[in-house]
Amino acid sequence: QVQLVESGGGLVQPEGSLRLSCAVSGSIFSRYAMGWYRQAPGKQREWVAVIYRGGGTNYADSVKGRFTISRDNAKNTVYLQMNSLKPEDTAVYYCNTPTSPWPWGQGTQVTVSS
Repeated sequence: QVQLVESGGGLVQPEGSLRLSCAVSGSIFSRYAMGWYRQAPGKQREWVAVIYRGGGTNYADSVKGRFTISRDNAKNTVYLQMNSLKPEDTAVYYCNTPTSPWPWGQGTQVTVSS
């Protein structure tokens, strides 16, 4: 049973930064592409970024140039460095594999507000 545990969220002012982490247990982590997703109040969950097994990355247009996804296969962990945060980045952030998603974790709340 794969478990996803997201952490690192919080309250930050506009233009601030946060680094999210997602620990993945119960799987051969290095075999999977990993993605970050977010869900704002009243909206559907949306894809934010993906990192492939070989390290290639891709980003949603709304975060391109501000967010950076990375992974540490030795720690079974994927990260999301978020810079120049905007109020519209406020959401619960989740990680998962994009191909055949595992059960979703609890997510981590990111609130961008002055």
